[in-house]
Amino acid sequence: MKNILLAVVGLSPQVVTEALYALHQQQKEVHAIHIITTRDGKEQVYANLLGGENSAYQKYLRDYEIDPASIEFTHHNVHVIHDSVGNEIPDIIDGEDNELLLRLCMDKAFHLTKDPESAVFFSVAGGRKTMSSCLALAAQMYGRPQDRLYHVLVSPQFESNRDFYFPPKESALIEVRDKDNLPIHMETGRAQVSLIPLPFISVRDRLTPAHLIEPADPATLMLSLVKGGQQPVTVSLADKKIKYKGRECDLRPAHMALYFFLASQKKECRPEKKDASCKNCTDCFVEWDDIEDKHPEITNVYQKIAGTRPVGEMSKDGIMSISYENFNGYKSKANKQLISSFGEFAKKFLVIATDRSGDNIRYGIHLDKNLLRLEY
Repeated sequence: MKNILLAVVGLSPQVVTEALYALHQQQKEVHAIHIITTRDGKEQVYANLLGGENSAYQKYLRDYEIDPASIEFTHHNVHVIHDSVGNEIPDIIDGEDNELLLRLCMDKAFHLTKDPESAVFFSVAGGRKTMSSCLALAAQMYGRPQDRLYHVLVSPQFESNRDFYFPPKESALIEVRDKDNLPIHMETGRAQVSLIPLPFISVRDRLTPAHLIEPADPATLMLSLVKGGQQPVTVSLADKKIKYKGRECDLRPAHMALYFFLASQKKECRPEKKDASCKNCTDCFVEWDDIEDKHPEITNVYQKIAGTRPVGEMSKDGIMSISYENFNGYKSKANKQLISSFGEFAKKFLVIATDRSGDNIRYGIHLDKNLLRLEY
């Protein structure tokens, strides 16, 4: 069995050698190390773990007489979060960064758990809390009976010390901080590094074979577990939410107003052909000129959602004086949020779609209106 350590790392690469030490102390071999990190984290890993013979990682191997060739750990095993154009992200600072982080965690968890002769040790000890949460979620999606989820606890005085990477065989005196943040000297032999197994429930065995062909987002995987025919989509003005298969999506008022308008067009549509399919019918789709003409309907919905201020006191920009440019901006942002909440199901049922009719672009929702519920 090949044991793989998959760890999230922020600006403290010590979590890798500490996890390695803790695993070895429990007689758990590690045959490969993979790291998920940011650009700034990568620089710390390169300098302190992969920086040659004097790196902390190499010192650990020498100190505990471990053959470097027995563990696969190179620069290629450091996986950095990239944005949509390929730039490395320096830190996780907003929701978009977190989406990219989650995607990378899902991707690595998927590929590293494909080999039935391997076991993955997911380490959530490093990085921001959101990094730990994303890796734990990936473990829940793809983890197998032989995989484990671990946290590593280190004595507080040593945990905050950037010079401490593992307890060396021969104890040494180093400067640490006490509970009052005053400098004191302590023997490294007093450091406790504990491997804490975290229980988790894996849904992998409930996923369909189609969902194990390539990595998917958690929303898609969770919604795939909901069985029982086609599920309705509820557009609720009262709750300001889109609801589907027990999950909910919060849209901003302007996006919700636009989506509710297009949903109403679908719901009230009467196809010219009696045998037309409501699911793929585009009779309810509207051109930009029609949207401009019916703009008061959109603003009325927006007022119900956003508050009770008189129209004259509301901003003259955005949804109150909708233009072709901000309409497309709202459409794109609403789509993005729907996909984030409902995964691949949003692409099939929920996304505000465009349909070309001659030279004009028409807008609507590809969804059987019998599966569409409007709540006022």
